[in-house]
Amino acid sequence: MAVKPLEDRILVKPIEAETQTASGIFLPESATEKPMQGEVIATGPGKLLENGQRAEPAVKTGDVVVYGKYSGTEIEIKGESHLIVRESELLGLVQA
Repeated sequence: MAVKPLEDRILVKPIEAETQTASGIFLPESATEKPMQGEVIATGPGKLLENGQRAEPAVKTGDVVVYGKYSGTEIEIKGESHLIVRESELLGLVQA
């Protein structure tokens, strides 16, 4: 199954939080927070502007983005959790 986002929506695969601290202590699943970073899997064509043209998305496939804790809609694709978020819900782009 392939999902193609519409308008200004972005398909993001969350990057799971670390389950081990830097000192080597393993954290139980109940102690880990919901991930707030993810990799862009697909983007929609962009927001439709008043003049009839589309605004180019600010992110592209492969980018790592930061989003709000409760942003987007969770969906499952091939047994893996993904999010569909609006571009305006993205908080930033992680640069290496």
